[in-house]
Amino acid sequence: MAWRIGVDSGGTFTDVCLFNDATGEVVIWKVSSTPDDPSRGITQGIDEGLKRVDGAASDVTFVGHGTTVATNALIQRRGVRTGLITTEGFRDLLEIGRQKRPDLYDLQADKPETLVTRDLRIGVNERVLGNGKTEIVLNEDEIRDAVRKLKAEGAEAIAVCFLYSFLDPAHEELTARILAEEFPEGFVAVSSRIAPEFREFERLSTTVVNAYLGPVMQSYVRALKRKIVDLGITVAPQLTQSNGGVIGFDAAADLPVRTVLSGPSTGVVAAQAIGRMTGISNLITFDMGGTSSDVALLSNGRCRVVNEAVVHGYPLKTPMLDIHTVGAGGGSIAYVDSGGLLKVGPRSAGANPGPSCYGLGNDEPTVTDANVLLQTQNPEYLLNGRMKIDQELSRAAVARLAEKLGMGVLETANGILDIVTANMAKAIRVISVQRGHDPRDYALVAFGGAGPVHAARLARELGMSRVLIPRTPGVLCALGLLMTDLRTDFSATQMTRLDEASPEAIGAIFDNLAEQASQWFTQENILPEERRMERNVDLRYAGQNYEISVPVPPGPVTQASFDAIRQGFLDAHRQLYGFVADGEPIQMVTFRLSASGLVDKAEFRPLPDAGPDASAAITGHRDVWMVEAKGFVKAALYTRDALRPGNVVAGPAIIDQMDTTTVVPPGMAATVDNYLNLILEAR
Repeated sequence: MAWRIGVDSGGTFTDVCLFNDATGEVVIWKVSSTPDDPSRGITQGIDEGLKRVDGAASDVTFVGHGTTVATNALIQRRGVRTGLITTEGFRDLLEIGRQKRPDLYDLQADKPETLVTRDLRIGVNERVLGNGKTEIVLNEDEIRDAVRKLKAEGAEAIAVCFLYSFLDPAHEELTARILAEEFPEGFVAVSSRIAPEFREFERLSTTVVNAYLGPVMQSYVRALKRKIVDLGITVAPQLTQSNGGVIGFDAAADLPVRTVLSGPSTGVVAAQAIGRMTGISNLITFDMGGTSSDVALLSNGRCRVVNEAVVHGYPLKTPMLDIHTVGAGGGSIAYVDSGGLLKVGPRSAGANPGPSCYGLGNDEPTVTDANVLLQTQNPEYLLNGRMKIDQELSRAAVARLAEKLGMGVLETANGILDIVTANMAKAIRVISVQRGHDPRDYALVAFGGAGPVHAARLARELGMSRVLIPRTPGVLCALGLLMTDLRTDFSATQMTRLDEASPEAIGAIFDNLAEQASQWFTQENILPEERRMERNVDLRYAGQNYEISVPVPPGPVTQASFDAIRQGFLDAHRQLYGFVADGEPIQMVTFRLSASGLVDKAEFRPLPDAGPDASAAITGHRDVWMVEAKGFVKAALYTRDALRPGNVVAGPAIIDQMDTTTVVPPGMAATVDNYLNLILEAR
């Protein structure tokens, strides 16, 4: 019996999904995360999950893992002491940046901490010009002196980033060779290997972040690999990247900057698969966990890939799914600010001590405490009884907050949910309304441990009429690991006007990227029939500061390819900005190639319709606060495991399962589809 395992390590819980290749059986499991050493929670989850299915380590054919190690190390500034070698005169670029305040009208806003102190930033005499020609040749002795100085100062990692190295990487490659001789024990990040693109500050920031996180990720990956081997699992594990694909552990350790959205990206991948199953192509994903909510927009079944983003204050030039994160999760803490207003998050109680109802010492009210008090979540236990909770502790925590506000306890609990809903709605408007998409034209896909609890309320806030709750929403990111392919990305910057470009010259650029992809396919032992490549090009009107990525048609580059690229740019520009500038020259900036190695994936088979009667799944009734009724109503309780395709659950109702709770409010009904997804719609 062959089992494929996906593990997603979150801030509160570590989720495990086991898929049987032969039978299609899906088994899910959750354990508490271990923030001090995430690998402990991961191996515990895998071990307990295998015991649950009477599986042996030798039965495991795939292990995929989504992690927040790089993200948390960046947020908490737990990287290593890092040095920088750059072009003379540019060592302060890391602090100067773009000379923009994080918030235009906030005079007190602080910039994020600079990851390399000034004494560890060294400029060396070298210069490549903007046309790619070398004006000042790099002196090897100067590099050796710089490396020795940084070693003496205690640097554990060194970033190398020279001006215009994306046009000619020779000086950076020479520096890398010297570092291998002088500093073999250190971690080295070279910009022309990590982000060979223009915009010197963003490229520098990306390279520095990669160096800063490198030793942390290497240490984590090595420890986790050892523990997985100790379990008896012999297959090489894979780690999720921010682009939704997976790569080997060793590659991820060298490029930790590509894993900063490792966890949430696979939830989006799973949502894309669910969209194909259900035939719903326009979706907005809503992943609400213990510490944050992640949202993304899927238009025509696909999530946009962005090639530059700001993550926790640091610009990163690396491909990632267009996911927007807000500090709104089940553990988000509610408080009264200095102006006397009720606020929720981004501070979170996390896994330990967790919400007040956990009884682990936290006395501040959280979103989970509000749900437990209003009984939208089970007031006695979580995880099908494995985790006992105390409603009275939630009541006491919310009561202290209510006293400060001069409000009733239940009114305050409902206010906490109103505010966290508004925070999440704002995040969705960022990725929809602000980019020319009406959320009312989309279905909301809710997952994460807390997503289905809040989904109907959030959809109502946004005017959305349909909500889709996947079969295993609480562990969907873990399931997504079983639905994705190996993937990496290559890029090259070469600015040229679209109307002046020759098909031969552009074809040569893509041929070079394809050659790099072929080398990667060989390294990863990907068979020719499993190889896929997609091409894109970033375009802008001449004089614009930002680009739009447009797909390039497959096959040889011809004039017809240019016509399709031009039309794609005009359509995308109109969608994003509301206009096109007729007659203005269009400039091609960066050429991109995405390489994928197809792997066997979890596939689900449709089940026969069992009719609308869902009464066999009723386990009882509970008074539940529903905002539509402005008070408590008696709601039927259903167990998700007993629901069958075609069953209809009319609100008010609560649908319980091990990994989450789905709230069906009055005026809505949930229909079970042939893949056991719940589809909530207004009656």
